[in-house]
Amino acid sequence: MSNSSYVITEDGGRQNMYANEPRVYHADNYSGYAKEAELANSRWAMIGFIAAIGAYAITGQVIPGIF
Repeated sequence: MSNSSYVITEDGGRQNMYANEPRVYHADNYSGYAKEAELANSRWAMIGFIAAIGAYAITGQVIPGIF
């Protein structure tokens, strides 16, 4: 880095070039995360339920090969 304010020399001559932490960009992408996760879980549950009904209709067993 060309700016010398970012470089600090510590004890023993070591240089710490990130003594002043750079500003972190934080995008607020998780504001609707819980709602989206709940929708995805419910959709997968519906698909699994329909698959179980289809397997029972075709084979007559709740879980084919086990029950």
